[in-house]
Order: sequence, then C-alpha cells, then structure tokens
Amino acid sequence: MSASILFDTPGPKARRRILLINVLGALAGLAILAWVVFGLAAKGQMQASQWDDFLQGSTWTNYLLPGLYNTLTAAVFGVVGSVIFGLIFGVGRLSQNKLINGVSTVIVEFFRAVPVLLMIVFFNVFFSRSLALGGDTAMWAVVAALVFYNGSVVAELVRSGVHNLPKGQREAGIAIGLTRARSLRYIEIPQALVAMLPALIGQFIVILKDSALGYIISFNELLFYARTYTSPNGNVLQGLIVAAAIFILINFALGKVAEIVSRRLGSRVKKDKNAAAPVAVPADQAVTGATDPQQPTDPDPKK
Repeated sequence: MSASILFDTPGPKARRRILLINVLGALAGLAILAWVVFGLAAKGQMQASQWDDFLQGSTWTNYLLPGLYNTLTAAVFGVVGSVIFGLIFGVGRLSQNKLINGVSTVIVEFFRAVPVLLMIVFFNVFFSRSLALGGDTAMWAVVAALVFYNGSVVAELVRSGVHNLPKGQREAGIAIGLTRARSLRYIEIPQALVAMLPALIGQFIVILKDSALGYIISFNELLFYARTYTSPNGNVLQGLIVAAAIFILINFALGKVAEIVSRRLGSRVKKDKNAAAPVAVPADQAVTGATDPQQPTDPDPKK
C-alpha cells in the first residue's frame, strides 16, 4: 500500500514518463542558457575585458563587500524587528480582548496590503523631513519597511501556528490551572514557533531579497554599489550578474538551513510520537485487577 494519501506510487510507465519529462525540461533549460550566452557573446558581453574588473581586489574591498555589508546589516535589523513585531501583534490577534484583537488585526492587515517599495519611499521621505536619525536615513527607511511588512507576515505565521496546534494543548494547560494568557505564553506559542521555524527562515530569505529595493532611494547596498561601479566602465550587465550570484549563494545557504531544520524537526516529532506510543498489553492481562490463575488467592480474613 502506498505511504501517501494523496496519490499512488508511480508505476514503471509513469516513472519513465516522468524521467522523459525531466530530461526534456533539462534540455530546454540548457538550450535557453546557450541561447542567452551566445547572444551575449555576439554583442561582445562575454569578453574577458568585461569581467576582469571583478578579479581585482579593489573592486571587492571598495564596492561589493561594503555593499554586501550594508545589505546584510539591513537584513539583520529587518529580521530582528520583524520577529519582535510579529510576536507582539500575532499574540495580539490571539487575544480574547476585542479591542486588542481588533487593533492588532487592523495593523497587520494594513501593512500586509501596502507594497514594500511604497513603504520604503514613504519612510525615506518621512525620516528625512520629520525625524533626525543618526546614520544613513535610507537604511532606516529600508529597515522600517522590511519590519512592518514582514512582521505582519510573521504575525500571521504565529496566529496560524497556534490555531493549527491540537486543542488538547490548550485544554491541558487550562486543566492544570493556567490562564488563557499563560497557556499561550508557556505552551502554545513555543510549540508554534518550533513548528513554523522552516517557514520563518524562508521569510528571512524574502527580507534579504527585498533589501535590494533600497536601490530606488539610493541606499548603498550591494545592487547600488554594483551598478554605480560598473556604469562608467560599461559592464553594468556583468555587475548585475555578479550581484545576483552573491544573492543566490546566500539564499541557497539559507534554504539549506531551512531544509535541515525542517528535517530535524520532523525526526524529533517522529521520536516524540514513538516515545508516547502506548505499550501493548496481553489480552489476558488487559483487565485491571484480573487474578493470575497461578497465584494463590488471598486467604479469607475471617479465618
């Protein structure tokens, strides 16, 4: 019997058909890649003179690495802020207080509906004209936009994670004398955070990629530096390819981390289920208080 409840295990013909489709897809991808490479070569974009700038140490130390540092700095602030924002308003959406629940819902839904780019532009204008922030105003505008947008997504992850827990978790907490708030704090939210950790890491990848939108407001991140350096040299395309390769490597590493975390969590849950499995009891001993025929009965207390 198949282990999946969604579809049966493919048979020999289906496996051959799947293999054929995969081979055709790979060949089509290679053909498109070759078409792009030959097209660039025909335009002179694959010449060594267009790429040798990125083999110089000064290019990395003066442009690419400082841009990568600013990108990672904005991403780290965005991750920390979005987690804090998500926990606060995620718990607020779970509150039984109608006022707290309503305010949290409005805030989360509002920032989920506003595009990140629009918030970046808004906060850049707002911070530069209304607040005296130290450092790079553009960076703080990017961080604020990342926190509000991705924090609202994290809040939804928290809310859905708690709702997906078995109801017995909450009932057990209430049975031992915990209030609704303490049950959320000590039982439900910690389990929901563990369950949503792979999705949370995936959201961190989104934060890292969205930090490149700061290019619109001249935030000195990786994409901005790559384009600024290559514009006078006429190899903008090569600079964008190098910046894209850096983003791909970092996001690939984060994706692998998410896979490892998901796999370990799955094995941990499986171990917990096996540990909690009831011990099989023989049928002749299943009835509590049954008398073993080989054991002598207790003597009559009256004798």
